[in-house]
Amino acid sequence: MVDSSVSQARVWFITGSSRGLGRALAETLLERGERVVLTARNPQQVEDLAAKYPGCALAVRLDVTKPEEVREAVKQAIANFGRIDVLVNNAGYSTVGTIEEVSDEAVRHLFETNFFGVLETLRTVLPHMRQQRSGHILNISSMLCFAASATNGFYSSSKLALEGISGALANEVAPFGIKVTIVEPGAFRTDFITRSIVVTDTHIEDYKASIGDIRQQLQNADRDKLGDPKKAALAMIQAVDSDEPPMRLVLGVDAVDLIDGALEFIKAELDAWKEVAVNTAFEEALTSSVK
Repeated sequence: MVDSSVSQARVWFITGSSRGLGRALAETLLERGERVVLTARNPQQVEDLAAKYPGCALAVRLDVTKPEEVREAVKQAIANFGRIDVLVNNAGYSTVGTIEEVSDEAVRHLFETNFFGVLETLRTVLPHMRQQRSGHILNISSMLCFAASATNGFYSSSKLALEGISGALANEVAPFGIKVTIVEPGAFRTDFITRSIVVTDTHIEDYKASIGDIRQQLQNADRDKLGDPKKAALAMIQAVDSDEPPMRLVLGVDAVDLIDGALEFIKAELDAWKEVAVNTAFEEALTSSVK
């Protein structure tokens, strides 16, 4: 049953809401009486939620790599609900392979989805949020931004590009009452690995000793993950509910451990090479350099 306060509920626009964390978030929000624009390349995959929560859920076709579909989806959201309060840029996938193995075409398509698709969605939704003088944007990134993981270089780089614009965006839109949070999940028990990862067909024999059989490593990996998608959804909602939401929301004990280790490594290496770093100044400036 929909909460009686639904007229005051926020409107969430979620890309890639047919499965994974996007689906878990959409289901959790609708259970709480919020309103959700469910976008998917195949909207039939979310029609069950639209039918279960009439008046609160709107199923819309959206392939983020098609600007015309982005504009139409946002137009339908505004026409139906009058506003967008929270934008969740969740749609994305990964291409697995070494830097030598993945084709230019595959890399470009990955960035079209993970970066340029987000950029198009942001630029289409932001004018409405600026007019409202309110809003919250969740950009779904990855813990792999902190890990130079073999075979994940292109996925990580697409998410690093997303994080790069997210930081700038947060500063640009803060005067309008719009907040930005980068979500950095670890491994959650979804079908991301089995359905949202493309393994390159090209395999260079020299790399086999160091990276092993990628397909074998990925087999059944989704079922072994400790992360609960429902709890991830609740954490994202908690961040949006907060008066002081985090710039980065790390999700999962594996993500916390990985990022902790990465920060310690960065600090140790910075300290080890600090003298070399500060001694690159002109001689007259060295007297005021960092001690």
